[in-house]
Amino acid sequence: MLITGGARRVGAQIARTLHSAGANILIHYRSSAGAAIALADDFNRLRPRSAAIHCAELLTAQAPEQLVAATLMEFGRLDILINNASSFYATPVGQITLPQWDDLMGTNLQAPLFLSQAAAPSLRARRGLIINMIDIHELRPLKAHPVYSTAKAGLAMLTRALARELGPEIRVNGIAPGPVLWPEGGMDDDLKREIVDKTALKRHGTPEDVARTALFLAQDAPYLTGQIIAVDGGRSI
Repeated sequence: MLITGGARRVGAQIARTLHSAGANILIHYRSSAGAAIALADDFNRLRPRSAAIHCAELLTAQAPEQLVAATLMEFGRLDILINNASSFYATPVGQITLPQWDDLMGTNLQAPLFLSQAAAPSLRARRGLIINMIDIHELRPLKAHPVYSTAKAGLAMLTRALARELGPEIRVNGIAPGPVLWPEGGMDDDLKREIVDKTALKRHGTPEDVARTALFLAQDAPYLTGQIIAVDGGRSI
């Protein structure tokens, strides 16, 4: 298995959950070297030679092929690709810059496309799975985040398009989390309460909720493709 942005936060929990289920994992990271090393060490103590790490800037032309090659070199196969890495920050209209556009569209849409393309031959041989980490804001744009929301909407369509293009050998699905982890830069407590109050379950979720959904797609959903599962406590309704 290859997961991008797998060293921290939701990505790390997905990696833990799938590793516990028996997966060997290549953890991609860009700047979180310490977290990636620590996570892989934990995995390898539990099951020797079951995890490795690889640093890459996903927006470079060579990164997709390099990550797939590194996974095959470590484990000899690739069954699951999880496109988890993401950039997230506000871009209010009137202040949007071209570098912001390139970064947000690149990490959230361009990288998943080209990684999926690079991984397709190996995944096809294993009748494998691609999971794209989307966001409920692909349907309901987040205020002051038009570029991010647009990128995630594009990733939702890419998920459906790849399911058609890569079937029948490869399944392609998405997970759209709602209020699971708050932004690292912090968020006003009143806004947090407002967001949670708009969920049907009246509570925020956890990374484990997202990770269990990834495990379901990997283990128990052989007839599911082209679907996006909202893990949001009912926020999207």
